Amino acid sequence: MKIAGNIVDIANRNIFFGEVEVENGIIKALNRISEPKDAPFILPGFIDSHVHIESSMLIPSEFARLAIVHGTVATVSDPHEIANVCGMDGVTYMIGNGETVPFKFNFGAPSCVPATIFETSGAELNHNDVKALLERPQIKYLSEMMNFPGVLNKDEEVLKKIAAAHELGKPVDGHAPGLRGDAVQQYIDAGISTDHECFTAEEALDKLQRGMKILIREGSAAKNFEALIDLLNDWPEMIMFCSDDKHPDSLVESHINALCARAVAKGIDVFNVLQAACINPVNHYKLDVGTLKPGDFADFIVVEDLKEFKVIQTYIDGKLLAENGKVVGDWLKHTTNEQLVNHFNCRVKKAEDFAYPFLGQETIQVIEALDGQLITNRSSGAPKIEGKNIVSDVDHDILKMVVVNRYKDAPIAVSFVRNFGLQTGAIASSVAHDSHNIIAVGVNDQSICDAVNLVIAEAGGIAAVGNEKEDVLPLPVAGLMSNENGYDVAKRYTSIDRFAKELGSTLLAPFMTLSFMALLVIPHLKLSDKGLFDGEKFEFV
Repeated sequence: MKIAGNIVDIANRNIFFGEVEVENGIIKALNRISEPKDAPFILPGFIDSHVHIESSMLIPSEFARLAIVHGTVATVSDPHEIANVCGMDGVTYMIGNGETVPFKFNFGAPSCVPATIFETSGAELNHNDVKALLERPQIKYLSEMMNFPGVLNKDEEVLKKIAAAHELGKPVDGHAPGLRGDAVQQYIDAGISTDHECFTAEEALDKLQRGMKILIREGSAAKNFEALIDLLNDWPEMIMFCSDDKHPDSLVESHINALCARAVAKGIDVFNVLQAACINPVNHYKLDVGTLKPGDFADFIVVEDLKEFKVIQTYIDGKLLAENGKVVGDWLKHTTNEQLVNHFNCRVKKAEDFAYPFLGQETIQVIEALDGQLITNRSSGAPKIEGKNIVSDVDHDILKMVVVNRYKDAPIAVSFVRNFGLQTGAIASSVAHDSHNIIAVGVNDQSICDAVNLVIAEAGGIAAVGNEKEDVLPLPVAGLMSNENGYDVAKRYTSIDRFAKELGSTLLAPFMTLSFMALLVIPHLKLSDKGLFDGEKFEFV
């Protein structure tokens, strides 16, 4: 097989018109014919260098269906979310389902299950479990070490997990939001080589100068592209692109291809852009993914130009798998009959279960959600009191937020949050990083209770109630993913997202933002099923 076009030689920063000659799934030769001419461009496929497949609400095979049409041929995937719910069985499920399609998933061994001791998760992976995972050939790295206090304090269990990765020659991913100076140097010296949590250029530059590779993240909730992209001019071999968390509706629209287009539009050298999008992840994680060289796997894409990066064709191992926005052939045979995994065990709730008693306090601490960021601000407000309880204050946008233990019946954690903007009703989700208990926010206890009970009835999902309507998107796979067709799930998600905004939410992605309000390892103030938590001091408020 021979494919003709303008071949983009990233390593030599050269473009020429020629043919890619493929034999048995391998690139046999790149035949130069002439100087570039008016023709499509052939380049290596895009790689998402850090993504939680579960956050797409799609099982891996369906994620592949949506991503491959955008020229993505591989991911570096952390199955951390399902591991926190189902442990080793969850990781095994992700690997097995991913292997049903020719898309190249590269999974990591989750390093922090549970993420912290300050929340209830569904499973625990100790250093022996992690080592057993790392010994599998499908596991390419140790996933993000979120327990940076454990690294800095030389926690024995944490260091054993890192040591296991080093012994097996596999890299260790980082997660160190805001860590700078001597502290981040100690973190790096422990053998941690990447970070995707930088939200300022100054922080990212500090880490780059110390030898840490930076992943520029642009997902459905966390958006750091604008703050960091200019660093690619000077650090082309130290930067990668990632989405981290991508909801299904935005995955339908675009993937890493959109970041390439935005970077080129900002004047970043196209070879630097493609180095980050196509080459650096392969080199860093030692992936079995081609980079458009003779002897490589024939993983490449054909695009209209090097500005918009509109994908015409996607090839993996020499096979045409997507063309003009659609999957080609019968490689994806969807089934909903496979054995699913889950861990869900809590009873239906009553409105009075969500009461927050007034104890004479003059102010209450309020989490301030930030659109497009995982971090939150710490704020406060005057309590609104009805009877003997503090309730949501819609007029001042201080709404009650709750976390319900999904693994067993337990007292409900209650706090308050601003910037969700709901004027009526409530929204709830069993996608609540990292332990994935049920999280909800609403204007009154009954609405919150109704939304939570919709999630419980489905043993996992996202739900919204209000304006005399209710809607729920079931997520039967670990309470995190649907096993339905990816495009159908995207439509259902778009509908319920629109419903949440009709209830008053002004957030770009209200369900995605809600899911991170329980993420304790990101400052400043978050809520777990055990209470309000200070992410800087790493202790309960």
